[in-house]
Amino acid sequence: MARPIRKKDSPRRRTTREVHLPLGRENFIILGIGVAVIILGYLAMLEGSVEGFLPLVLAPILLVAGYCVIIPLGIMYRKHRNVPPPETAAETPRQA
Repeated sequence: MARPIRKKDSPRRRTTREVHLPLGRENFIILGIGVAVIILGYLAMLEGSVEGFLPLVLAPILLVAGYCVIIPLGIMYRKHRNVPPPETAAETPRQA
């Protein structure tokens, strides 16, 4: 036979968590630049001529650069911090 489930008498404690966004300010700036480049690519396609320079050459370059270069760069960019490397045992002098 199965045992009955006992409920706890005390209510659950609610803990406060600090919200941490994985992307920083620089990432959002790069993502904004990427979105602006993509919008410029679509605006270049809106030109009336079918065989013009803007819709055939510039628009695809802007769209590929925005979608395939700038947006992934904005997601993967990480700010480099000057952190000294950890000391290793080979670098520390031995005491006799």
